[in-house]
Amino acid sequence: MDLLEYQGKQFFRSFGIPVSDGRAVDSVEEAVNAAETLGYPVVVKAQVHIGGRGKAGGIKLANDEDEVRHHARNILGMDIRGHTVHLLWIERASDIAEEYYASFTLDRSRKCHLGMLSARGGVDIEAVAAEDPDAIAKIWVDPVEGLDEPTCRSWVRAARLNPTAEDGAVDLLLKLYRAYTEGDADLVEVNPLILRPDGAVHALDAKVTLDNNAAFRHDWGDYAATQVRDEREQAAHDKGLQYVGLEGSVGIIANGAGLAMSTLDVVNQVGGEPANFLDVGGGADAAKFVAALTIIDNDPRVRSIFINIFGGITRGEEVANGIIAALDQIDIRAPIVIRLDGTNADAGRKLLEPHLSERLQLQPTMLDAARTAVALAGGTPT
Repeated sequence: MDLLEYQGKQFFRSFGIPVSDGRAVDSVEEAVNAAETLGYPVVVKAQVHIGGRGKAGGIKLANDEDEVRHHARNILGMDIRGHTVHLLWIERASDIAEEYYASFTLDRSRKCHLGMLSARGGVDIEAVAAEDPDAIAKIWVDPVEGLDEPTCRSWVRAARLNPTAEDGAVDLLLKLYRAYTEGDADLVEVNPLILRPDGAVHALDAKVTLDNNAAFRHDWGDYAATQVRDEREQAAHDKGLQYVGLEGSVGIIANGAGLAMSTLDVVNQVGGEPANFLDVGGGADAAKFVAALTIIDNDPRVRSIFINIFGGITRGEEVANGIIAALDQIDIRAPIVIRLDGTNADAGRKLLEPHLSERLQLQPTMLDAARTAVALAGGTPT
């Protein structure tokens, strides 16, 4: 779950990270009132779940009421890379001496948390990595041991931050790590992290992605209410399905996030383009398959559906019965290719055999099924 900037700053503030004062507003008059309360100058910031706001004209400095009105009118309703601006963050402007970059995320390959810190902030970190990779200081933190003050201080020095910023940066980064771990985030990023003329270190921006799997431990209702989903994603969310809409023509249903990701990869590998990620999860009842098949088949871009199931606790015959029952309840437009393996897969395939046709095919391997689904979608499998 990606947070808007102002939500990320609220999240940071709850862990003691210094952020700028501001107000979230959705009208020009509220923007003016917020600016008057905060005191000029202020920054008028578009709130959307996408980067590139500044380049698109969605972040503007305002020195008085007229400028706030002008910028608020222009930014509200603006389209920023397909996202319409409905909300503004009016923030007290900050004096900036230097700009840095800081983040924590998970390095799955090392099974450690990855921290990145750079004295070159305020620009795309990808560009910094490409142009001057030595400008980014990295640390890998064992989740059991955590991040201590001496390690953090060595990290700050390795990043070659201004010595004036060292103490403030160490304090903020330790709090940022705590926000990342205790707050159950997949990513916390500050760009820019600023050094003010008075020597204070301050988070001027906030990018936060929370781990949805940890939602049961938190009250994230306000965050969830601002999530923007397309119609497919909203329908899947309402049915309790893990779904991400993509732009291809092969609909994907799999059980388990890892298998679903592998299915996307193999469809790409054989020359196709996935239309979605959909993890149907555990259980194989008809209701789940009805929901999954309906959501995918309602996508006009989908030209074939690839159901990739590996039975574990869920047995193959249960999967087969769930698919058969679902197909009895709904009329599917797109042809379906099934790969069924794992526990009792032979029994499941035997149940499916009487129902097979050109519109419902069963393939023995994931690669065979992917090639068939891509061909049915009009592609040329490799």
